[in-house]
Amino acid sequence: MLILTIESVPGKKIKEVVGLVKGSTIRAKHIGKDIGAGFKQLVGGELTGYDEMLTEARKIAIARMVDDAKSQGANAIIGFRLTSAAVMQGAAEMLAYGTGVILEDE
Repeated sequence: MLILTIESVPGKKIKEVVGLVKGSTIRAKHIGKDIGAGFKQLVGGELTGYDEMLTEARKIAIARMVDDAKSQGANAIIGFRLTSAAVMQGAAEMLAYGTGVILEDE
């Protein structure tokens, strides 16, 4: 599956727009990571536990978006975006979305 942030693909034409495709996941902080992050705030540095959690959340959201695109018959996603939002204290949603399209050679 081709995933692009741009709206067109050089050498290809959009045969059909299948529409919005999306995938999301909600992740909560692990108490152990929270304690470790609290100590890191005192001395500074990268919060690797949170970094790993967000990397995993992005991968899951993108995979779910690809599954959604495939189920709608798309062979590419254009206008790809990622966003996150807090849904409650200690939990956040990662959302991947774009426009599912069917591309063909020009």
